[in-house]
Amino acid sequence: MTVDSQSKEGQAIRQLIPLSTRSSDQFEAICNKISVETAEPNTFLFKKNDTEDNLVYLIQGSVRLQSDNLIVESISSDSESSKFALAHQIPRKIDAFTLSKVSFIKLAPSTLNTLASIYPKQEENSDMAIDEPEEAGSDNDDWMTTLLKSPIFRALPPANLQQIVMALTEVNFQKGELIIKQGDPGDFYYLIKKGDCLISRKPSANAKEIKLAQLHTQDTFGEDSLLSGKPRNVSVTALSDISLIRLSKDKFISLIKEPSLKFINHTQIPDELAKGTALIDVRSADEYNKQHLAHSVNTPFFSLRMYIKSLNKTKPVIVICKNGKTSEAAAFLLLRNKFSATIVEGGIENIPEEELETAATFGIDNITDTPTTGTVIKPGEAIEDTSLSLELEPTGTTENETSLYEENKQLKLTVQSLKEDKENLEQKYRMLYKQTEKLKAVLDTLKK
Repeated sequence: MTVDSQSKEGQAIRQLIPLSTRSSDQFEAICNKISVETAEPNTFLFKKNDTEDNLVYLIQGSVRLQSDNLIVESISSDSESSKFALAHQIPRKIDAFTLSKVSFIKLAPSTLNTLASIYPKQEENSDMAIDEPEEAGSDNDDWMTTLLKSPIFRALPPANLQQIVMALTEVNFQKGELIIKQGDPGDFYYLIKKGDCLISRKPSANAKEIKLAQLHTQDTFGEDSLLSGKPRNVSVTALSDISLIRLSKDKFISLIKEPSLKFINHTQIPDELAKGTALIDVRSADEYNKQHLAHSVNTPFFSLRMYIKSLNKTKPVIVICKNGKTSEAAAFLLLRNKFSATIVEGGIENIPEEELETAATFGIDNITDTPTTGTVIKPGEAIEDTSLSLELEPTGTTENETSLYEENKQLKLTVQSLKEDKENLEQKYRMLYKQTEKLKAVLDTLKK
């Protein structure tokens, strides 16, 4: 039996995320596609490793989320956590076990997308109460579904998701406005609700600005500075009127970074390598050559962005850098792209000298789907990437060396441009010279 949208159960379902952001027509259509189910105490709504992708929402009663008899969280229908789908990760990471008789609904994620195309507009005068963060926006741009689809957000506990939604604020910029300025401290993590923006960078104060990439609706940016604690090293400019959802640095660290990133001690690395895990060193080539762990491959952070699409996602990855900071940004990048990634705690600085080697092993051949034998990846190469979060971190051994490398790269581009200008001028000179010679011949003929 379908749900009456005006009933007590219908009003309770209306408060669920993201149903609270839907128009009346959409919500009515959703109610016509679902029914309220019940389950007795001490039963499972779903079990760990289940792959059915329906979103399960608790309407009445209480459940316990558990994993291998370890209690993760207890949720009752009157708690804020019940507004979110229970343990929404697929395959399921934990069990949902009923503590009382419960009523619940199942909702296919595809239903939300289908209805969004049928009823694209949010009604101005809705007869339903909408319970959502005031500044999160009430139009039907599906940023909430975007959050739920992201591998980073899907891996978060429901309580964290609830706190994130409550902490999100919406900001708007006009075309041409600067959203992030290179050199400023990192303060927010951004999700593009609607619009486009440009990522750019100046290698040095007097250098020409380099365009790196364009980001579009549902892309995210801004996390690298928050993870590393370093100033912004790119600028972000609105290419159109743009609406952004943002999360403050402290909320990003406590609600996203800390529960998402996983660390291991360097003594655990041999066991992980024996299981087929790849070990990626994301420092610069110079740093890597000085000392590194055996069986690691050097893929500087810049280059990791370029090669990430060719990596084998079925293979777990361990990331290591100098002190763990760049590894955090690299691991976050990998997690966003559906990799299993862990970080070596403390980085190379935390490993005894006798366990480190010299001489280089470049490339990422052993973890790519398409081998790249013989590739030597240099810092700063291939920074044009439009599909990933692009707040790029320098990978030089020192800030000065990185700056010099960038300036040298810019000078090479300038020299190349000057050479092309010189060739064009020489070609024009030759054409003018020929025309002049023809005019001289005509004048000589006239004189005669």
